[in-house]
Amino acid sequence: MTGRGETMADGFSRRAVIAAMAAAPFAPGLARAAGGAAAVGSITRLNPGFDAVADVASPVLVLGSGYRWAEGPVWVKKGRYLLFNDVPANTCYQWRKGKGVTKFLEPSGLAGPVPPEIREAGANGMAIDAQGMVVMADSGTRAIARMDPKSKKKTILADRFEGARFNSCNDVAIHRNGTIYFTDPPYGLRDGDESTLKETGFNGVYRIDREGRVNLIDRDLKRPNGVAVSPDQQTLYVAMSDEARPQILAYPLDIEGGVSGYPRVFADFSEELAKKMPGLPDGLKVDTAGRVYATGPGGVHVLSPEGKRLGLIATGKAIANCAFGEDGRTLFLTSSDMLAAVRLKASGW
Repeated sequence: MTGRGETMADGFSRRAVIAAMAAAPFAPGLARAAGGAAAVGSITRLNPGFDAVADVASPVLVLGSGYRWAEGPVWVKKGRYLLFNDVPANTCYQWRKGKGVTKFLEPSGLAGPVPPEIREAGANGMAIDAQGMVVMADSGTRAIARMDPKSKKKTILADRFEGARFNSCNDVAIHRNGTIYFTDPPYGLRDGDESTLKETGFNGVYRIDREGRVNLIDRDLKRPNGVAVSPDQQTLYVAMSDEARPQILAYPLDIEGGVSGYPRVFADFSEELAKKMPGLPDGLKVDTAGRVYATGPGGVHVLSPEGKRLGLIATGKAIANCAFGEDGRTLFLTSSDMLAAVRLKASGW
């Protein structure tokens, strides 16, 4: 969910910075794996705890390419397929084993003419609720929506807080009790914080409770991005794609899914960012053992429940998000202009 093209103080776009990072120290040497799929990047073991996660010899395979910015993957168990978004192209794609990638929904986000003030009209992060519906952060429509994957009918769940339109909803996560968490940075607005469409004075982290009410969790983060919930439902993780504060925060949750205290810094990627590794803290997921798979500078960082670095899964390009799929042991990666996947020993469910 990184903000592609956001204007920075030095006059360069975030996309240009990421592209420059990706071109230098992490250029992937393409190889051909079984079945003809291209293998990219590498897997690095940083701690013995990574042995339970993946084999460093496992290939990271490219499943599709040619997207403007791939994002928001989610596995639909009932249909046994993956959905992911190309946010700038306003298109949602489907991947099925044996069939590859096909177009699933267009437009995925904002329907009708796209105003020039909107940079990214498509949907972004997605999650599956208890009823098997797709809950999406609809960046272009500036709302949280629920979509029936069979009929593709969308219903708006929330598009305002205290009467003010959201900026460009970015990522979603769902508590076991049905509470929906989401982030709302300005990445989908062409002029970011200076956009004439921006109605809030902040970039918030929110929750939609079981009664459908929107509650503000945090208004003090410059660039809130990916969100995930721990398997014990006691921690909310929020990633910040902020060059000045490239961190993941951990918020304690109460039994109702509300935040019950101040956040702590779970991980900090300042060192990796200083080394110009490609990407920023972005989407993240948590496996059944509580390990966090956090996209950030260099790839997907696998962290213990205590925040210890266990290993790194890299494609050679910035990775925006990831998702568990198939039997729970395939990790799908939306990485810049491509969709990739790697087999794990660990499971997401």
